[in-house]
Amino acid sequence: MLPEPYTRREYVSAFRELAARIAASLKDVAPSALPIQMYVAGGSALHFHTGARVSVDIDATFSRRIALPDRLEVAYRDEDGAARLLYFDRQYNDTLGLMHEDAYADSLPLTLTGIDPQVLDVRILTPLDLAVSKLGRFSDQDQADIAALARRGLIDATSLESRATEAIGGYVGDKTRLRGNITSAKKSVKANSPRR
Repeated sequence: MLPEPYTRREYVSAFRELAARIAASLKDVAPSALPIQMYVAGGSALHFHTGARVSVDIDATFSRRIALPDRLEVAYRDEDGAARLLYFDRQYNDTLGLMHEDAYADSLPLTLTGIDPQVLDVRILTPLDLAVSKLGRFSDQDQADIAALARRGLIDATSLESRATEAIGGYVGDKTRLRGNITSAKKSVKANSPRR
């Protein structure tokens, strides 16, 4: 999958630079351990799907435990000339949010010039799994991101409810708040989906 025309070239270049630094740090890894999958979630995945906003950080996990290199931030100028910084979030953790057990297996490849997918296979969550991942915290930003996915016609309320309900099955504890978030998200998706 290639970045869509509505992504910002400057942001994609900064993202590519960070991915290249991670890939370069894998040069001495035994071929039998490669490729390493990098699963991108959060605002970066949202940007590649919708162009809706530019994230300041990259939320990602990997298929193996890796020793990340230093200098995982890139300063760049946005298309309007504003100074921006993109950094890899070393604190991102996917265990506290809502994530479907097949989210990584179903993720989409992201083709980036200069990144060998046989070394670092960069992948982004599908729009549906990205929306599900936003239901755990369900902040104002998460709700806006789900609405942006709906406006692009990338998710529908029925599929979101189904995938999220399947995801909840793998969690323990009081799920009342999560179920309420699903109900609210369904309403938002219906309200923001393109009219047919």
